[in-house]
Amino acid sequence: MKKFDAKNLVRKNCLSFEPYVAGKPIETLKRELGLKHIIKIASNENPLGPSKKAVKAMKNIADKVYFYPDFNSTELKTAIAKHYKLNINNVIVGCGSDELIEIIARLFFTPSDEIVISKHAFTRYQMAVKLMDAKEVVVPMKDGFVHDLKAMAKACNKNTKAVFITNPNNPTGTYNTAKEFEDFLKALPVNKFGTKPIVISDEAYYEYASYKKDFPNTIKLLQKYPNLIVLRTFSKIYAMAGARVGYGLSSPTIIDYIERIRPPFNVNKFAQAGAIASLQDKTQVTRSLNHVRKEFKFIFTELKKLGIKYVDSVGNFFLMSVAPFKGKEVFQKMLREGVIIRAMDEYQLYNYVRVTIGTRKENELFLKKIKKVLNK
Repeated sequence: MKKFDAKNLVRKNCLSFEPYVAGKPIETLKRELGLKHIIKIASNENPLGPSKKAVKAMKNIADKVYFYPDFNSTELKTAIAKHYKLNINNVIVGCGSDELIEIIARLFFTPSDEIVISKHAFTRYQMAVKLMDAKEVVVPMKDGFVHDLKAMAKACNKNTKAVFITNPNNPTGTYNTAKEFEDFLKALPVNKFGTKPIVISDEAYYEYASYKKDFPNTIKLLQKYPNLIVLRTFSKIYAMAGARVGYGLSSPTIIDYIERIRPPFNVNKFAQAGAIASLQDKTQVTRSLNHVRKEFKFIFTELKKLGIKYVDSVGNFFLMSVAPFKGKEVFQKMLREGVIIRAMDEYQLYNYVRVTIGTRKENELFLKKIKKVLNK
């Protein structure tokens, strides 16, 4: 008998998979480099932390950990539905938006389907398409690193099953306007299934962009466009990244089918309790948004003085050019300075890094170190 080789058992389309590259953990870097003080501004986390109400709610149920969580996350779904003035059958929750992206792919995508994605968009879409052995159709961005929605609509044909749109986009921080988005929805052609393609609008940074008057209010479009799925999360502005709570909003028909293959108990007790409490704290979004806008003004003013090019952002992060250096090179140098940022090689942005807005002290340290690393 031949020596066991798992490779022979793996589906062929998964053989070339590369694992998702997450931001480097602080404790890992401390061990590797022997540094005592490190700041992490790489993973678009909220430095202000979660609502005190959320922390209290999670602590209050610690002694109930021996019970399974609510299988259906009923109270959380009810809270989300109330927040958006929707019905509970418009809501699905997941272990982060990542899980919902993968569930949607497993539910809808087949090898004969084409899935339209913008270049320089969140990498998880490509992974989901590849997982199901569907065909990925990548559309270049417009100048300024903005999704070209007109070109994306034209790229759709009879085989197009779905379109992914990140709005605001990660990692560029740019966004498409309400008019652009609805014009896109109207322009989509009918496919061989007799419907328009499913549109997944991934809005993880929605709350940060909501101050823009021309940003799409996709919730109001759900009834008119039953092919629309809106994804949002508690990981970003609600600062619950470690709890892993994402949610989707869509037509009852789509939600019903997603529910059928959703893993049991996919959102734990603490995550459900914390997310519900977060929605009840009306100050969390305001204070976080105010902090980010204030710090953007501070950082961008300093970057201009240094002659460093960046992309204006409506998220809680920004894309910055480090040319003529490579992003990975700058990433490594910044690590040795005790600052974790993010290189953009997996997005084919080889001369860029992505930086999360931190506290004022963290932002000042970042500016000091990037000036040193780039010889400014």
